Amino acid sequence: MKFPLSWLKAHLETDAPVEDIAATLNRIGLEVEGVEDRGAALAAFRIARVVEAEQHPKADRLRALKVDPGDGSGRLLSVVCGAPNARAGMKGALALPGAFIPGTGITLKKGEIRGVASEAMMLSAREMGLGDDHTGIIDLPDDAPLGGSYAAWAGLDDPVIEISVTPNRGDALSVHGVARDLAAAGLGRLKPLPRPEVAPAYPSPLRWEIADPRACDFVLGRAVRGLRNGPSPKWLRDWLVAIGQRPINALVDVTNLFTFGLGRPLHVFDVAKVEGATLTMRMAREGETLLALNGKTYALTPEDGIIADAAGPEALGGIIGGEHSGCDEGTTECFIECALFDPVRIALSGRRHDVRTDARARFERGVDPALPALALDLATQTIIQLCGGEASEVVGAGTEPRWRRDASLRFERLAGLGGAGDVAPDEAVRILERLGFAAEARDAERVTVAVPSWRNDVAAPIHLAQAPELPPERARAAAEGCAAVEAECDLVEEVLRIRGLDRVPPVSLPVSSPVPPPSLSPKQARTALARRVLGARGMLECVSFAFLDSRAAALFGDTPEALRLVNPIASDLDQMRPTPLASLLLAAARNAARGFPDAALCEVGGGYADPSPEGQGSTAAGLRTGHTPRHWAEPSRAADAMDAKGDALAVLAALGVPMAALNVTADAPPHYHPGRGGVVRQGPKTVLARFGEIHPRVAAALGLPGPAAGFEVFLDAVPEPKRRKRGAADLPAFQPVRRDFAFLVDEGVPAEAVLRAARGADRALIADVALFDRYAGDKLPPGKVSLAVQATLQPREATLTDAQIESISQRIVAAVAKATGATLRA
Repeated sequence: MKFPLSWLKAHLETDAPVEDIAATLNRIGLEVEGVEDRGAALAAFRIARVVEAEQHPKADRLRALKVDPGDGSGRLLSVVCGAPNARAGMKGALALPGAFIPGTGITLKKGEIRGVASEAMMLSAREMGLGDDHTGIIDLPDDAPLGGSYAAWAGLDDPVIEISVTPNRGDALSVHGVARDLAAAGLGRLKPLPRPEVAPAYPSPLRWEIADPRACDFVLGRAVRGLRNGPSPKWLRDWLVAIGQRPINALVDVTNLFTFGLGRPLHVFDVAKVEGATLTMRMAREGETLLALNGKTYALTPEDGIIADAAGPEALGGIIGGEHSGCDEGTTECFIECALFDPVRIALSGRRHDVRTDARARFERGVDPALPALALDLATQTIIQLCGGEASEVVGAGTEPRWRRDASLRFERLAGLGGAGDVAPDEAVRILERLGFAAEARDAERVTVAVPSWRNDVAAPIHLAQAPELPPERARAAAEGCAAVEAECDLVEEVLRIRGLDRVPPVSLPVSSPVPPPSLSPKQARTALARRVLGARGMLECVSFAFLDSRAAALFGDTPEALRLVNPIASDLDQMRPTPLASLLLAAARNAARGFPDAALCEVGGGYADPSPEGQGSTAAGLRTGHTPRHWAEPSRAADAMDAKGDALAVLAALGVPMAALNVTADAPPHYHPGRGGVVRQGPKTVLARFGEIHPRVAAALGLPGPAAGFEVFLDAVPEPKRRKRGAADLPAFQPVRRDFAFLVDEGVPAEAVLRAARGADRALIADVALFDRYAGDKLPPGKVSLAVQATLQPREATLTDAQIESISQRIVAAVAKATGATLRA
């Protein structure tokens, strides 16, 4: 919200400088974004008159001027000037020695140019920082005051203040509302709005009809005929330009004057362009379009409230008018619309069509429901003053909404809730009254006030939908109770705000425990740890959208309609992704298309099975593509399923999952290559991870050339490690013993079965069993493979004897043979 100081002073009687105004706005919660004072840089420039202009005796392109600075001394200044338009009798802007020239960045000094003294400088627009024109010095009209301030004459000494308005403060989106807050804070007196009496001179040529209450609640209108539309007066144009608005013509500029001045958007129709004698508030029909004032055509929907005549839509109600019935220089009779619209419907329609207007910003925050009649009279009076003409009778439709409501404040809540124990009850009541709240009842403990019409954020209207499961009577009682509590909080905020937010004492939050709780939850800690492990394994982290093209998502599982986006940011991002692996594959395909086929990518993000909270899981996914060396001493090779399995197991091990409790099954989902993928389980049901080479069909569909292997670790399924009390480190006193075994097994027997059986031979003594070789070749019987494992024996009480080692070795062989049918290879 922007406004020049002169516009503010049209509503606020004050002599406070702009610095005090800005400081007060900050103290009362209307945060100042900036103050633009264009006149400050031009304060040193004065209006001067050129008395003589002669050719420079030693330069063809220079002129020697004699300039009257208008200081009353009668002394003429010698100025050397290169402007071709310099002539005797003209007036311009003069800079004296010591003045800073903003357009050139220099400080002016006296000098001599080719033998002629130059004691000052006549300025161009570019030298003053007012534009790019430097073809000549500024040529001012004859009525410009000699010796006066150029900035004051040009209207540039009017600082423009910009404030940030919170979404609940629709009343602060007006200069009058800001002036009311400043007056309540003691910085001047609020000027009351005039209440003109506009006598009707003729019947209105147009009537209102509300065909659908959803489109409009209440509307008034009045015509003005015999007017002469044209440019607005300078004061109005200057105000609009200062806040970034483009002056158009007097009728349109008046609507902007009330939009920003009173927070009351208006619209004017050219009566001659309206078809029929009735303007109808209704919902749009399928197929209707509107050519708006911004030159764009909008395809309307049945959820859009519009203003229509006999020919069709003429405005998107409360948002933007139509070009067809807009007022221009040829308008001789206009019709002023002043309506109230549903804030929610305005917000939805504006978002649906991506229309951002100043009217929408005010209607969706809520405008003053008691202002339409007064605003219509004021706007009519202003139009007649600027354009002439006579007014018709007022016509309307609908009923004014019931906005009157009360709110109560217990004085002890100023200290209990607001932390301000030094606020006297009388002071609190005075502050509320200065803001427009009228005290209705008061005792020693509380005050009840009538909420003014412009404060839509205090004691908001009751919505029974807040408690749909309750009977209507109980729902209303519950809603009224909530509204009463919120209203009291609002009143506490108003009192503290106007006193000054800087006077609210800072209070530390209570300490719930001398030992601070962990900064990360177990889930957050697992996520961070998984991210670090994958980064340490050489993977680059991706942060991608959680949605993708529904056709790509279908390659990775079901794509339920419930996970389809209603309003996607792009047509190819319309489905919530089943797994982050899909996003990594798309990223790898884009890298390959740009000449980088070898990649190692990872992401820790969400995968979606259904819209419920339980249907979203946190997944650590990774992908290796192309031919990348895994070690400096190894040759480059293609990524395979074992690379993905190693990455997945590394994450699980870092998260504290006992590796001995895991088993791998070959039932990987279809987006993995059949026979080259697997599922890591803990027990028969708990799935912790999936891995494998990407199915060629999936890779081809996504445009990914070459081999690719990926994995998914489901972090939500990983059990939290058991908390154990810290004790002494477990450091065995005896050396471990390692023994190797080579088993001959059927080629269909998984190595995991051999390892599990070997570990179970003696869990107290066997610390670890690991596979270190797999051999299949012509030296073995058909259908057989050799699996070589190493068992680590860790004694606890005494060094193992040869007999004990032989005994445990035999138990290992027997256990593996019983579980898998393996024999010890000779």
